[in-house]
Amino acid sequence: MISVTNLSKAFGNHKVVDQASASFIKGQVTSIIGPNGAGKSTVLSMACRLLNKDSGTVIIDNQDVLDWDTKALAKKLAVLRQSNNLNMRFTVRELVAFGRYPYSQGKLTTNDNEVIDKAIGYLDLTPIENKYLDELSGGQRQLAFIAMVVAQDTDYVFLDEPLNNLDIKHSLQIMKNIKTLAHELGKAVVIVIHDINFASCYSDNIVALKKGKVVANGTVAEIINQATLSAIYDTDFDIHEINGKRICMYYGQ
Repeated sequence: MISVTNLSKAFGNHKVVDQASASFIKGQVTSIIGPNGAGKSTVLSMACRLLNKDSGTVIIDNQDVLDWDTKALAKKLAVLRQSNNLNMRFTVRELVAFGRYPYSQGKLTTNDNEVIDKAIGYLDLTPIENKYLDELSGGQRQLAFIAMVVAQDTDYVFLDEPLNNLDIKHSLQIMKNIKTLAHELGKAVVIVIHDINFASCYSDNIVALKKGKVVANGTVAEIINQATLSAIYDTDFDIHEINGKRICMYYGQ
């Protein structure tokens, strides 16, 4: 488990995250939701040590994140950030192979290649594994980056807005794979996400931030309701249950 306790971060006089606490459990998908500027990505960045925190603690499997050796942490936690710009031209397979770097240091073994094959197949990328990333659609590229994270084979996976600029088909494919990563492969998957209905349908737990503070934290049933969502987003919501899933209506309110 990853435990985040009283994390805070300020940029100048602006406090972006204020005493935020949450837990991320193996075998579950946790979605972090909230308005723009709520501090969602900042919490994720501090939890994986990409950004220094001002105060608070992050404990990964009973050890402070600051005490983890970098190489060991890369085998424990994989991170996919919002911006995935590459200056070099890579094929899908070459990109996914980067996920094995913490293990192989660039010298791929037979086992590494087997893991790469499995990750590529897992995301249905085998037919295009030898294509260059700049030949792919945005959705296909995003799937390739997620395959790289899968190949890293860590207990914890952080995905910062993995659905950005994706169409419905690719968004669905990614969310289904995220759920499988958690429920079938036993990983703790944490995603920053804006689409409330994807969060509702594919999450086990939801953490909601507003103005840097955790204002709601619980199961889908506890968070996806009219009163809680309206308070988070300052917008009227109408919640309907369809096939056992809570669907949020807010258009035309």
